[in-house]
Amino acid sequence: MSAGPIDPRLLKYASASRWFLLAGGVVGFLQTLSIVGAAWFAAVLIVGVLDGESLASLGPQMAAFAGVVVVRAVLVWLLDVLAVRGAARVKSQLRMRVVAALGRLGPAWIAERNSAAVTTVVAQGLDALDGYFAKYLPQLILTAVATPIIVLVLLGQDLTTAIVVLVTLPLIPLFMVLIGWATQAVQKRQWSALTRLASGFLDVVDGLSTLKIFGRQHRQVARIETVTEEYRARTMAVLRVSFISGFVLELAGSLSVAVVAVSIGLRLVDGSIGLAVGLFVLLLTPEAYLPLRQVGAQFHAAADGVAAADEVFEILEAAPEDLPEASAAPVDRASTLTVDDLRVSYGDRTVIDGLSVGFAPGRVTAVAGPSGAGKSTLVAAVLGFVAYSGSIRYGDRELEPGAARDLVAWAGQRPSLMAGTVAENIALGAGTVDEATLREAMRFAAAELIDPWQTLGVNGAGLSGGQAQRVSLARAFYRAMDRGCPVLILDEPSSALDPATESELILGLQRFAATGVAVVVVSHRTALLDAVDSVIELRPRAAVVS
Repeated sequence: MSAGPIDPRLLKYASASRWFLLAGGVVGFLQTLSIVGAAWFAAVLIVGVLDGESLASLGPQMAAFAGVVVVRAVLVWLLDVLAVRGAARVKSQLRMRVVAALGRLGPAWIAERNSAAVTTVVAQGLDALDGYFAKYLPQLILTAVATPIIVLVLLGQDLTTAIVVLVTLPLIPLFMVLIGWATQAVQKRQWSALTRLASGFLDVVDGLSTLKIFGRQHRQVARIETVTEEYRARTMAVLRVSFISGFVLELAGSLSVAVVAVSIGLRLVDGSIGLAVGLFVLLLTPEAYLPLRQVGAQFHAAADGVAAADEVFEILEAAPEDLPEASAAPVDRASTLTVDDLRVSYGDRTVIDGLSVGFAPGRVTAVAGPSGAGKSTLVAAVLGFVAYSGSIRYGDRELEPGAARDLVAWAGQRPSLMAGTVAENIALGAGTVDEATLREAMRFAAAELIDPWQTLGVNGAGLSGGQAQRVSLARAFYRAMDRGCPVLILDEPSSALDPATESELILGLQRFAATGVAVVVVSHRTALLDAVDSVIELRPRAAVVS
């Protein structure tokens, strides 16, 4: 977070941060009062002891001092509790927002980036905000609240000490700025090393089967070791800067307090200041420097979270606004989904130029064409995952970008399964699993022989490629039936199926279309193209309907 001590984007995207700052400011104010009270009662007690007062006469002051110390301890604990809870709520809010933003950005945006890097930012990166909230922000709050109050108290008690503090206090922010520049540089290099380590490890795991087939798996050990060593070196560099910066800030603060102590000592000798005031001011002076010194020292603890939050904010700012809410009116399933004069470009390359087609209910329509002709781009445009010009309508209603998602049940080329039962994967997004709908969806997807209560591992481990694809198709059928979606879009639905299973799927598609749903399949398989009602053949910047 680079826009000042507290990035405004944090306050914008995480409302919990605003409540934390407000509550932290109140607790910080009370804690400052307890600091001043503790210093005053300590000075009074010491002077009383030196004057020979009895313990009985000092009893009220001792009780007051003990009470203030207890209150201060409670307030310190309370600020820590607020920091931990605030961090948890902020992380939860940011994760929910970034997941929603990734959904709006769509697979086309994610495909252009490293998925491991995005995962690292959202998971481990945001976890580093614990240090930002638990260590850095509390000290920043105390700096904004405690330091001005203590300086005002010093001005009221001893002008000379106040002047010394006001002159030396700006030295600490100056050192902090210089140290901050160095820290940001080494921290960015460390974060880049961590991202490369995570990405490289995930790439190796994803391609491990291929590497083993060609006997190249052992060569990756050296590469992972090199990246790991780089990350270790970057981490040690950050720690080195952290230790040096802590020493510099402590030295500046200690020298400033020493100047005040010498001044008070000399004035106590010549009698120009009273002992009680001198002790009070001397006890209070270090507290004026402490929050500011701790801000600089704890900045390093927050550095990982700051770097990750910057990338999270970039994702949130890149995402379009929330999609308009679906209309509560019933959907007319007899309408046609129409694409009119559609144009989609990626940079300087135009993929689809002036495409106008319609997908009628009760029919199976195939979208075919060579690789790069824009088949998947057409689907992405309908779903609002890519920017386009032209219009997409359902019946007489023109749809805003992405609004068609409420009308469409969709299955992509990748199954995208998760750990859990087959039934949970098929009914993903539904409140409960309706077994009748589940069985019907599996019949349409030629997945009747798969046990719906089988437990899968991560990424659907436990199923073959063809089985995983059929479970993904069953999920699309289930959504269409559960939510009454009038359009079903399947991208390469039979790419991993054998001819017999593909024939079963084709019959399922035809039966499903007969219920009044517009079925759209993106495919190059001859058996499927021969069985559909119509084929839209895409060519570079053109389309032929047959």
